[in-house]
Amino acid sequence: MRNSSALLDPSTPTPSAEPTSAAQVHEIEGWRRLLLWPFGFVLRLWGRTLRFELREEDLRNYTKKDQPVAIILWHNRLFLAAEIVRRFRVGRPAYALVSASQDGAWLTAFFALAGLHTVRGSSSRLGREAANALVETLRAGLDVGITPDGPRGPCYELKPGCVIVARRTQVPMLLVGGEFTSAWRLRSWDGFYLPKPFSRVIMRCEIITVDQLADREQALAKVRERLLAINPDRGSPAPRR
Repeated sequence: MRNSSALLDPSTPTPSAEPTSAAQVHEIEGWRRLLLWPFGFVLRLWGRTLRFELREEDLRNYTKKDQPVAIILWHNRLFLAAEIVRRFRVGRPAYALVSASQDGAWLTAFFALAGLHTVRGSSSRLGREAANALVETLRAGLDVGITPDGPRGPCYELKPGCVIVARRTQVPMLLVGGEFTSAWRLRSWDGFYLPKPFSRVIMRCEIITVDQLADREQALAKVRERLLAINPDRGSPAPRR
């Protein structure tokens, strides 16, 4: 989930619109993939120890399944992605957009071991093809997930891709909120959060409806405002915006 992120049911066929390009899409195979297996197991186990706390309204939003949705979360909340899908999106296959680079290959292999699957692309060389793949995925009735400030930030700077994809497909956006009561924060560009095992995470979820996406600039401002509101930073200061 370096650029956009979501999750895919492995039993679901990959949409035919998966990006293709002359640009090389790197893969991790063989013994290198096996090296990642213990980390995937730990990630699944770690996520299951987290205690999610949320209101009934947030639970209703997270479990909205009557139509495809674009799941939107800040890059530094990515640790929560697998658990959100496992706990709240049962029966709703979803896709993550990950860079076609070598780094993206390692991330894709790691996600696969954690139960997540991806569409490969990037915000540069394969950007158009990747956006088209997400659009076709939504039109096929599947969810997508997007980190609007990825893959390299700046932190909390919302890029327009998430709104463009949702507007093109006329699907609502599920805004993910996660407030960590106890977590480590990495010295990465986004101040990535690693919640401590067995800690509480206050989960919030708001829906941006299709009619709220009519005006692109207003929608961009609204999405960023609400994402910031439902994702307060605790402890160490947030990276500079």
